[in-house]
Parts: sequence; structure tokens; C-alpha cells
Amino acid sequence: MEDPAAPSAPSPPPLAALTLLQPSGKKRNKPGRVLRVFRNVFRSFPIIAPTCRFPALPGGGGLPDIRISGGSRVTGTLFGYRKGRVSFSIQENPRTLPTAVVELAMQTHVLQREMGVGMVRIALECEKRPEKAAEELLDEPLWTMFCNGKKSGYAVKREASEDDLQVMELLRAVSMGAGVLPGRSESEGPDGEMAYMRAHFDRVVGSHDSETLYMVSPDGNTGPELSIFFVRLG
Repeated sequence: MEDPAAPSAPSPPPLAALTLLQPSGKKRNKPGRVLRVFRNVFRSFPIIAPTCRFPALPGGGGLPDIRISGGSRVTGTLFGYRKGRVSFSIQENPRTLPTAVVELAMQTHVLQREMGVGMVRIALECEKRPEKAAEELLDEPLWTMFCNGKKSGYAVKREASEDDLQVMELLRAVSMGAGVLPGRSESEGPDGEMAYMRAHFDRVVGSHDSETLYMVSPDGNTGPELSIFFVRLG
């Protein structure tokens, strides 16, 4: 029998009302933009905890300047519980609903470690399917994932869940930054923390079967810290 005097478990934070807007689908070109590497840790905004879970890279490591022409600017958010898989959300801007959510084949703490060591390049590859030849690249459901040249497993593109939308809603006022949010996961418990990192990405479409997202830095160092490549082979 439960002790009525025993303290009850803390309840998870209430759900926020969704105010995210439908994306317009319009792309704004940013020709001649120089992509740069972060030297400093992202700083949290006042609405969230100040602990940063995704440290930036120390220096450019002798990387050449990378200049991208004709790319469109999007908002990218990496988020996940430390012991869970990290997800990547793509939005037109922080106030719109996600246009794609990809669950990566990597745990959050592993990606944190990789980003703390140096540049991270994630390649997501899938095979062409003749019956789906006209399908948009980011609508592909399953990807083989490589991180810095090493196969990590399989990434999955999925519809945004209620939890995903809650994270995007809580970060609606954040255009760039990193920190932690209160957890809602049953596996992590109500006190579990969800780490996130949000940044601008230049989205460059090479062809119908390839596009790349380059993280954009606000400081004066050269080269992208994080690049994500989507490639359809065959």
C-alpha cells in the first residue's frame, strides 16, 4: 500500500500551445556567402537552461575557405536525450513547422563528443528506387549514415511527432544557440534533460539526387563545423 504522506513524483512540464506557422516554401538566395567555423560555445537564450551540450570546434584546423553561391538559408536543430538518438529538424525559419525531421543513427552524447574533437561531416546515402524516381530527395524514408567516413547505421526520415513539435515550439524565439530543455521522455524520466543545438544552415542543391547543408558561423573563422550531405545513389 502506498504511503499517502510520501511525496509524489514531479509531473512533466505542461504542453505548450503550438503557434508554429506553415512554411511558405519560398527560398531566399544568399550568393557569395562565406561559411565559417564556430570557435566559441553556443550560448543559451534566457528561456532555457544555460548549460551547453554541443560544444563548438577549437579553430579552423587549416581548412580552406568554402564559398557557396545560390544556396538558401534554413534553420537546423539537433536535439535528443543524452542516452537516446539525436534527431535533426529542418525548418524554413524558427517560427515555422519542420519541413523534415531525420532521426540520425547516433546517440546524442556520441555526437557531442565528435563535435568537441573536430569537424563533423555526416553523409546520408540512399539507393534510387525506379518507382520513386520523381520523389523529393528529403522525402526518402531510410538512409545509410556515415559520420566522418565511418558507417554509423541507418537514419530514418519521419513525420514530426508531438514531442518534436513541442521542442520546436519551446525554441520558437531562438534563432541560434544551444542548451538543455526539461525532459518528457519516459526512459529519461521527468528530470531528464534534452540537449539541443540550433544554427543557420546554407542549403545547396547539387542535383535532384544530392544536396548539402552547411552550418553557418556568426564569427570570423573559416570553414563549416558541421556539414550534412544527402545523396541518392544508383
